[in-house]
Amino acid sequence: MITTAHTLLTAEWAADVQVLETAIREFDAKHELTSDCRVVMFEVPRDRTLHVNVTHSQKTKPVAGWSGPGSVPGGFVNNRTFGAMRPGRIARHIREMVFAVPA
Repeated sequence: MITTAHTLLTAEWAADVQVLETAIREFDAKHELTSDCRVVMFEVPRDRTLHVNVTHSQKTKPVAGWSGPGSVPGGFVNNRTFGAMRPGRIARHIREMVFAVPA
């Protein structure tokens, strides 16, 4: 199961995050996951990029462009930031991390 959440400080990423959440719901319907996954999108003060955390209940192999994994209470988190990129392309990068191969 894939869950999503977001914490936005401005309206700058609001429309893109809506598109991304819709795309992520479609991931869940089209593919089988190897472990539960949580995607959180957020902004950081004075930083214009969109931050995305993908947390898996099991450790995954690295995916190019993503930092991590870090161990957190809910599993293993990987992080990436996105700037001037279309939502469809961001969604493809998130999909790669969501469906990362277990380590």
